[in-house]
Amino acid sequence: MIYHEAIVVGGGLAGLRAAIELNRHNVKAAVISKVHPLRSHSVAAQGGINAPLGNHPRGVHDTWEKHAFDTVKGSDYLADQDAVIRMVKDAANRIYEMEHWGCPFSRTIEGKIAQRPFGGAGFPRACYAADKAGHVLLHTLYQQIIQFKQTSEREEMVIYEEWMVVELVVEDGVCVGVIALDIMGGRLEAFQAGIVIFATGGAGRIYGSSTNALINTGMGMAVPYWAGVPLKDMEFIQFHPTTLLGKNILITEGCRGEGGFLLNNKGERFLAKYSDSKKDMEVAPRDIIARNIVREIMTGGGFDNSYVHLDLRHLGEEKILQRLPGIRDICREFAGVDPAADLIPIQPGQHYTMGGIDCNTEGETGVKGFYAAGEAACVSVHGANRLGGNSLLDTIVFGAIAGGNAARYVQGVGGKKGENALKDALKRAEQRVDAVCKSEGNEVPADIKVALNKVMDTKVGIFRDASKLKEAITEIKVLQDKYKRIKLNYTGKRVNLSLEWALELKGSLDVAEAVVAGALAREESRGSHFRIDFPKRDDAVWLKHTVAYFTPEGARLDYKPVHIGPFEPKERKY
Repeated sequence: MIYHEAIVVGGGLAGLRAAIELNRHNVKAAVISKVHPLRSHSVAAQGGINAPLGNHPRGVHDTWEKHAFDTVKGSDYLADQDAVIRMVKDAANRIYEMEHWGCPFSRTIEGKIAQRPFGGAGFPRACYAADKAGHVLLHTLYQQIIQFKQTSEREEMVIYEEWMVVELVVEDGVCVGVIALDIMGGRLEAFQAGIVIFATGGAGRIYGSSTNALINTGMGMAVPYWAGVPLKDMEFIQFHPTTLLGKNILITEGCRGEGGFLLNNKGERFLAKYSDSKKDMEVAPRDIIARNIVREIMTGGGFDNSYVHLDLRHLGEEKILQRLPGIRDICREFAGVDPAADLIPIQPGQHYTMGGIDCNTEGETGVKGFYAAGEAACVSVHGANRLGGNSLLDTIVFGAIAGGNAARYVQGVGGKKGENALKDALKRAEQRVDAVCKSEGNEVPADIKVALNKVMDTKVGIFRDASKLKEAITEIKVLQDKYKRIKLNYTGKRVNLSLEWALELKGSLDVAEAVVAGALAREESRGSHFRIDFPKRDDAVWLKHTVAYFTPEGARLDYKPVHIGPFEPKERKY
């Protein structure tokens, strides 16, 4: 059994920022990550990170209050306003902290951090580093981690790379550690800890057409879900308006923030046709643009009934090379087009999970000693629809908050706990893994995964209705039953990625079920959740959070109130 004062699960932005904060409070931390931290999905974020700095000529009058209002309005009033205010008030400090740690933000001519417009924002407030914001932020935090590793004689920071947590261990309502699989060595190990923070990212890969990395299976949400920690607002899945045709690689909102146009097959800027996007056009919120792209395709305005074009040609090669170099590389490598001269074929694709582990503004969950941050968590600052640029802010703000609160908690409780519970959990996990390896069934895990992706893409997408959602629930139940009869071609323990994927598949199935159950129950349209059979928002009945609890029979739903603050719910006009 391995002991650490604090364990952070997940090596992306939220996880690393939490680990740094633990160390700043003199708490030794260990980071358990399924991949090397620099391979975490945070590295793929492109366009920018929001903060009301006022560095853009059109943003000099921006304030945290205006940032908060845009966020709450963009959330379709489902965000908890105390959480939103906490985030936006801390935004500038976190950005300047990253700058002082060496983050190479793009600069204005005066040398200030450059900012660009993003969808749903009243002012240009997305701080950017060309189109590689996530990349530079993650590398900056990892450099801080290396500093702790290299300069410390006390082993203040330990990184477990290529380990996957398979069980959260709770005893008498208190988190006492985790069980993790050493992917390279093939052994299971019990990790005892005073506190555990989950920062494992989203669940995008329950869909097939997703911008998410393959590692984003939802396993990091499933593990606490199985342990009795509820998931909140899982029906709210964001579909990014612009992903590269056929590849679903993200084409950043920064393209539109810099002045890019969306064009139909007649060469028209078709967003002007629709009442909810005609004012802000390409910088309307993501949910609105994604729906209107699909509407345009469905009414014959698309190409091959599947895509439209993003036009950056008028920006000029120099501006594209300066501000969107990564997008140019992606388009040339994966689509054979040069944005400086050619139109980019795009279509909406799954992008972000607004829901996640139910926690409060302190990162605390219903289990003492267990915290959550980042996309894996639902605070909730994004509500029914996240504004672009707020996800990166969410990670570093609430990563720091969770780390600080966890440090104070662990410093206030004494002694190691839960040794017997951890030993029992380790035995259960070993039996579970052995059962998967020794199964004599005839179901291929990869086939189940493909089937799940098809169900989610076709029946739980941008437009939803009761009949399709009921079909999706039924089909997921069938897939869960098939999972009981899976068979692995290779059953060795060392570097068995088939085993890893098979274990994660159960998490994907159970998280997908929670998504569909919440979507079927919510009989209204709000933010990213659009029901064609209930096309209006219903504040009288549905201004509340969905809370899903795991049971062997399926997700059990409950609800809790939204924290309303200074911004009263109003009609969402743009």
